[in-house]
Amino acid sequence: MTVQARLFLMMALQIAIWGASAPKLFPYMGMLGFAPWQQSLVGSCWGLAALLGIFFSNQFADRNFASERFLAASNVLGGLALLLVAFSKDFGPFFAGYLAWSLVYVPTLSVTNSLAFANLADPAKQFGAVRMGGTLGWMLVSWPFVFLLSAHAGPNEVRSIFLVGAALSFVSAAFSLTLPHTPPKRGAEAADPLAWREALGLLKTPFMAVLFAVTFIDSVIHNGYFVMADAFLTNRVGIAGNLSMVVLSLGQAAEIITMLVLGAVLARLGWKATMIVGILGHAARFAIFAFFADSVPTIVAVQLLHGICYAFFFASVYIFVDDACPADVRASAQGLFNLLILGVGNVIASFLFPALIARWTDAAGVVDYRTLFLVPTGMAAVAILALALFFRPPQRGPADADIDTEAPLVEATP
Repeated sequence: MTVQARLFLMMALQIAIWGASAPKLFPYMGMLGFAPWQQSLVGSCWGLAALLGIFFSNQFADRNFASERFLAASNVLGGLALLLVAFSKDFGPFFAGYLAWSLVYVPTLSVTNSLAFANLADPAKQFGAVRMGGTLGWMLVSWPFVFLLSAHAGPNEVRSIFLVGAALSFVSAAFSLTLPHTPPKRGAEAADPLAWREALGLLKTPFMAVLFAVTFIDSVIHNGYFVMADAFLTNRVGIAGNLSMVVLSLGQAAEIITMLVLGAVLARLGWKATMIVGILGHAARFAIFAFFADSVPTIVAVQLLHGICYAFFFASVYIFVDDACPADVRASAQGLFNLLILGVGNVIASFLFPALIARWTDAAGVVDYRTLFLVPTGMAAVAILALALFFRPPQRGPADADIDTEAPLVEATP
């Protein structure tokens, strides 16, 4: 097996671990009877891990461990943590297990990227194809649950999302030891530990500050989708519980297509218009959720907008940061925006949307999804206006018309 093929499989396994449990995490906690605040604490684990991961994975791990060994050790520990989660029905051990998994898993998203860059002959041209393995892994991991879950699966069945994640963690740990040896960075190779301070200074530039604020809003919307979507599909739309993850995975299929055309779109529309289209995708998706919940074909089809939501905004942001920031702080600047997407946005969404669901659930347990989904629709409208009125980048579009649309992506959320 070629190095590129092994790296592709590494990405597929690593992202599949995440994809196994992410769509059904919040519905499962509801089945266990966790209060909204308890669900929010569990959801915020990723935010804490993302914050620590900026310093741990980029500094400590990179400088003290061979990347493949770090992945192996992290996945063994992560698999054990997921087993604890799977067999915990009380909040205390469940939260402890999920926090432990988050702390060891989130840094692997950086390490897999750095390992790939270190072992590709031409990262700018080859990394996009390698990273696509992660998208494929997220899609494929939904299919076993067609057979593992019933149409109206209860908690004893749904806990299999963590068992599958644990199994994948152990497989990934073993496979990691077959990856090319990638020694830790030393001396001049290591990242500047203070580079993140200079990256923060970039936010004094008006167009970067506006983009940072808009990315914060859109990251809350994006993470809120994963909080609400699965329960909406099963409880309101009527899609069988063992098929909902497959329906949600249609968004990743669309993501592959939109990533392929993103370079051409950026060249034609420029930064601002492309990002606005991406946020419009969020607004359209939630508006359709709000007003067309009785049409199963429409709800299924609108999942395809996920590709536009992700590629045209988040991928464009990563590319813009890489294009606009000085070379010596690009990695740290990417880390700041990732902190919003994987961390802060995740935490806010984990607290905001469970609270809104509880607020708009009546005595019979029926959620007013129309009112609920108008909240992220309105947030998207605010973000669109902010971009349209205040985002004035120094260049209309990428400096290089032949830009590889996927090469700058790091720690991208599916």
